[in-house]
Amino acid sequence: MAIQNEQYEMIMLELTEKTEKTVSVLNSEYVTIRAGRANPHILDKVLVDYYGTPTPINQVGNLSVSEGRCLIIAPWDGSMLKVIEKQLLAENLGITPTNDGKVIRLVFPALTEERRKELVKQIKKMAEDAKVAVRNVRRDSMDAIKKMKNNKELSEDEHALCEKEIDKAISGSIEKIDKLCQEKEKDIMSV
Repeated sequence: MAIQNEQYEMIMLELTEKTEKTVSVLNSEYVTIRAGRANPHILDKVLVDYYGTPTPINQVGNLSVSEGRCLIIAPWDGSMLKVIEKQLLAENLGITPTNDGKVIRLVFPALTEERRKELVKQIKKMAEDAKVAVRNVRRDSMDAIKKMKNNKELSEDEHALCEKEIDKAISGSIEKIDKLCQEKEKDIMSV
């Protein structure tokens, strides 16, 4: 039996939107964590000064992965080499860029066991933060339907059904977060 209530449908729509956004943000944060292999996404947030305009690196040149652990940045404008190199050093990525006059190479060192464990802790904390955000969305949704019940807009049975639907949606989001966390942990711990 589905609840035919416009207000409830809006609450569920908002809940779905917020939880999906939380999962999406977590996923994009996980992409930027380097796991010993060259990953162009670690440069997604790096902006360089391109003729007075802060511009993402992937918009001023080609990014390519060579030999699995080497990221090559080939700017379209040769004069950008020094600017990109300087910005990469300022970003403190933990990788020193090498400039050969044509391209910039970022060689990713193999991760030590200790560093892998640190990254796994970081990943689990990010997942826990995402779960807290999802639980906050649950709390807000539960408060909204409780207010509807108190205003006699929902019966007791409808209120109970709404709570079950909200819990079901939240459980699904938490499962997605756990799955993302497990996949990233497996990725980092594989040598």
